[in-house]
Amino acid sequence: MLLAIDIGSTHITLGVFSDAVLLHSSRLQSRREQTSDEYALALRGLLELENVPCDAVDQCVLVSVVPRLTPALVGAVRRAFRREPLVVGPLTDVGLVLSVERPGDVGADRIVNVAAVRQRALEEAGTSGAGRGHDLGFGAIVVDLGTATTLDCVSPTGEFLGGVIAPGMRASFEGLIDRTAKLPDIELSAPPSALGKNTIDCLRSGVVYGHAAVIDGLVARLRAELPFHCRVLATGGLATVIAPHARSIEAVDPDLTLSGLALIHRRLLARA
Repeated sequence: MLLAIDIGSTHITLGVFSDAVLLHSSRLQSRREQTSDEYALALRGLLELENVPCDAVDQCVLVSVVPRLTPALVGAVRRAFRREPLVVGPLTDVGLVLSVERPGDVGADRIVNVAAVRQRALEEAGTSGAGRGHDLGFGAIVVDLGTATTLDCVSPTGEFLGGVIAPGMRASFEGLIDRTAKLPDIELSAPPSALGKNTIDCLRSGVVYGHAAVIDGLVARLRAELPFHCRVLATGGLATVIAPHARSIEAVDPDLTLSGLALIHRRLLARA
């Protein structure tokens, strides 16, 4: 079995794969003060909750946007499973051309997401292998709704072209609450209508419908600048909240990053 680990700023997401099929997923809070031993216990405990024998994990792949946590999770995998994880970075060969000014500065999770969408499109088109340079006739915009909201573009021939990084919905809302005295903390869900009749619904309207409008506006701008048609897919912890209210989002895959890690691991293993 393959254990895929996505280390984000707010959560660490785990996925257990068997023959490229995601069997289980779990989440931990990203705690920078925790040690490798503590994370090792947490990893083993989560797998046991899913009735996955720890000795069944024979491979591991991870991506991280929190450099301080990467060594702790690498050490945790070594301690918990006696395995050496494959760490995917922005310069890992995932079958894309990075057409940006500073490729090494790109968040590795963004590369994983775009590579996953590209590889799936190639497989749907019946193209074998990595298909680098193969023209699909359309590109993609991947909207990742997490701690930050990112929109990343891939061309029809597999070039990562860059994108947009905006404050995430939760971060924006928490910033508003921190700077006001009377606004309450609320569940981030859509209200019955955009026109709020009470303070809570007014907040929900601004946060949910407002963020959906931001995404639609950014997608429209990107499409206007790109000389090809783009499909738009959303992922991330808040994708299911926002996607029903963003007209530009065509599909949702909350597990895209985990699936992308599994695809990349399989691709690199085949080349070894």
